[in-house]
Amino acid sequence: QVQLVESGGGLVQPGGSLRLSCAASRSIFSIYTMGWFRQAPGKQRELVATITTGGSTNYADSAKGRFTISRDNAKNTVFLHMNSLKPEDTAVYYCNARRESGPMINFWGQGTQVTVSS
Repeated sequence: QVQLVESGGGLVQPGGSLRLSCAASRSIFSIYTMGWFRQAPGKQRELVATITTGGSTNYADSAKGRFTISRDNAKNTVFLHMNSLKPEDTAVYYCNARRESGPMINFWGQGTQVTVSS
């Protein structure tokens, strides 16, 4: 039983920056790949970025060069630094934890709203 709690969402102007945080209720980040997904109204949920326990990162094309995912395993927290935000970045952002080995286990956060608008 693991809970993921996102924070940092809100309203930001185009071109602005925002940092999302996701904190886990247990010490799991040492064995879990962490990721951020987002879902805009009327659209399918999509991958934004992932980071493995070894620090390898993967980004959606729409996020490359603008977003940075990082993790602090000691604090069981993963971050998404979002720069040069665009209106099309508006979505609910979800934190995800996926076990890297053993049984397939996934945990999801409740989501946090990011709205990019003037």
